Amino acid sequence: MTVAPHFIYGPGDDALSLTKEYGAISDTDISMQDLEEQRQKILCRDDGTGVECEKSEGSLPPQVLLFVAQFIAGVGGSLYYTLGVSYMDDNTEKSKAPAMLSISYFFGLLGPSLGYTLASICLRIYIAPLLTPIINNRDSRWLGAWWMGWIIMACVIFCCSLLIFLFPKELPMTAARRKIQDLRAKEENMGKSVEHLEEKTSFSDMLRTFKLFLRNKIVLYNSSSNVFYFFGYVPYWIFAAKYIEIQYRQSAATSSIVTGTVALAFSAIAILLSGAIISKYKPRARYLAAWNILVDIVTMSGMIAYAFIGCTGNDTTLISNSYDSVLSTSMSCNSICHCDYVRYMPVCGEDQITYISPCHAGCKREHMDASGLKSYYDCSCIASASNETLTKNQLFNRLTAMDINDSGLNETSLSLGTGGQAMSGACPVKCSQQFITFLAVMCIIKFFAATGRASNLLITMRSVSPKDKSALMGFGMMFISLVCFVPAPIFYGWIFDKNCLVWGKTCSNKGNCWLYDATGLRLTLNLVAAFFVGISTFCNAGVWYHVKDLKVFDDEDDKVKELQILARNKSQNGVDLKTAE
Repeated sequence: MTVAPHFIYGPGDDALSLTKEYGAISDTDISMQDLEEQRQKILCRDDGTGVECEKSEGSLPPQVLLFVAQFIAGVGGSLYYTLGVSYMDDNTEKSKAPAMLSISYFFGLLGPSLGYTLASICLRIYIAPLLTPIINNRDSRWLGAWWMGWIIMACVIFCCSLLIFLFPKELPMTAARRKIQDLRAKEENMGKSVEHLEEKTSFSDMLRTFKLFLRNKIVLYNSSSNVFYFFGYVPYWIFAAKYIEIQYRQSAATSSIVTGTVALAFSAIAILLSGAIISKYKPRARYLAAWNILVDIVTMSGMIAYAFIGCTGNDTTLISNSYDSVLSTSMSCNSICHCDYVRYMPVCGEDQITYISPCHAGCKREHMDASGLKSYYDCSCIASASNETLTKNQLFNRLTAMDINDSGLNETSLSLGTGGQAMSGACPVKCSQQFITFLAVMCIIKFFAATGRASNLLITMRSVSPKDKSALMGFGMMFISLVCFVPAPIFYGWIFDKNCLVWGKTCSNKGNCWLYDATGLRLTLNLVAAFFVGISTFCNAGVWYHVKDLKVFDDEDDKVKELQILARNKSQNGVDLKTAE
């Protein structure tokens, strides 16, 4: 269902218009007439005409299909985190539960890691694989085959679901352990049958159970902590790749593979390490809660550090837009060019400023050399750079009169005009050092955050009776989904939109965002996220205070007592001691 929009509606007119089969012409094979037609769509028009507006306003049915598909996926996925985790904990000794949970989380992390890798591979393939695009995957207009990965994952998930069907309701060792517990309960209740002590499940019982959860201070503080922590962490899950593209000028494919391999590798190591340590040393509940507080502090500190790790080049590289209210005061130079509906095609001026398109830079002419590299000249918004400036900007090759008259396109007796010049593509920004620093901080956060997963889950499951574990897991997921996972993406999406400097324009509305205020976005997004994680820290402090009497692992006395009960009833019930152990 997720890939249905692609097969029903196709890749879209914008993607098709960039393929040879639908009339697009490669720059190396273009004729003079075709070149002139394409030039008129991107260059400054001072004859009173302009590019026609985009009439396509999107379609609601594809959005409905994606919504329904994600809703169904959410229902299926929630069963694993509620019933699946509880099933694993029920069928594992308490001393081994942390290690098993960590291994489970470890394999769970392999999923996103492989998913990011698969996404990176698919995004390098054009959205219409059978067609021939005239651009490469480094072009900002490139649309990757996003739908291809869903087909592959559907086949994998179907095969895994068949294996899950083979598991019994209760494993043999668990059945033996449960029988021992029933015998113990029977002795403690002076021979009364255990079946009479069990309550039948009903809707009223579920409501009563939920009320008990709300009165349980450990559950209340721990659930609140999870909500605020995940609310602050959501943008680094959903918008991580987009954030890296905006702040550090990395491609979508690079952003996906970095967030899906490098950072998650640290998470995987941390999960296995924390599970092994907890299983070996069996720390008390207060130590586990204290560690969760430390995790929150490290995460919050890392998010604050994010706010100050940015590229200075993004601050000085401003895309100018004539119709945008924020930037309109500086763009009288292209007011006669009629650039309102010109598509996004960034160019780098010799003044080291990036412009939305040659039209927005006021460029009236275009030149293409023998290698297919485009340059623009006679640009009214770009001041001619001095020799000293050009020396600093060694990547810019300024055209000469000889270049434009020897272009091979029979354009003779042309002059460079009075304006400046521009090259195709956004101005490069030196940001490798900041990007590496960002990755280092991300890895630290991922490492510490992963170490707190097992401890948090142990406190959650031990804070209620065993029969209520599944209900608590479901209650917690419902609570987090309603309060966090539903509103958080909308909230952070609003933050991205508020920091948009330049919007595309359609016939009746605004289109996609072309340029973000990198500094404003970096400060707002990270500081707001750190604020929510800070609240989570105080909630975890409440957990630490109330778990002083919580027992996470079985005491040796309890094990000895169970063995004594088993020995007394072995001959009557036929329970094997070795099997129970």
